[in-house]
Amino acid sequence: MNNETKRVLLLSTSRLYGSGYLDHAEIEIRSFLEKVKRVLFVPFAIHDRDGYASATQKRFVEMGYELTSIHTAKNAVQAINETDAIFIGGGNTFRLLKALYDHDLLGPIRERVAAGMPYMGSSAGSNVACPTIKTTNDMPIVQPPSFDALALVPFQINPHYLDPDSNSTHMGETREERILQFLEENDTPVVGLREGAMLRIESGETILRGSAGARIFRKGLEPIEISPGTQLNLLL
Repeated sequence: MNNETKRVLLLSTSRLYGSGYLDHAEIEIRSFLEKVKRVLFVPFAIHDRDGYASATQKRFVEMGYELTSIHTAKNAVQAINETDAIFIGGGNTFRLLKALYDHDLLGPIRERVAAGMPYMGSSAGSNVACPTIKTTNDMPIVQPPSFDALALVPFQINPHYLDPDSNSTHMGETREERILQFLEENDTPVVGLREGAMLRIESGETILRGSAGARIFRKGLEPIEISPGTQLNLLL
């Protein structure tokens, strides 16, 4: 995939505490989509696809974009080929990936993104932009044919990343411990993307945007903290 033409925006979440749907990301979304008119929404991560698509359509219309949902298209591949941009929303990552496999949509999406079509993902939609979905927080409520995903980026994301709470009495594994376990078995770096953080990939650069920082995990190295505005290419 041509890294110079690829344009990707990956949100940790679509809702930040104290604000409405996509409110915290609206400025970034407008800047990213630029002169895009038509957005194709993929609601497969949520069971109620009609309700999810309706809420998302309303929000995008408020921002000045025309949005249709892929689940109502007569020909899903044709819808991908004819849209100006694609947005894959959050929910359950296993359900989302299985649906993408069921409808044979991974290849068509990759091809359009490689050709420069803007891709926007939130939560599960950010997970499936990675090489695999192995760093999702979700339960495997369904079984996709593979954990392999779109591989639009060469690293993994853990959305909604939570730091250990020193006041908690919870004795289970922290998010950091789970990611370190992933790196015991895998070599791919992981970005722990906190609420309010997002990654913007374009012109060959990966930059942390938003209101929160992130934590970078790499095999054999100590985790590091990064702040909004950091360029991540050399770290990943």
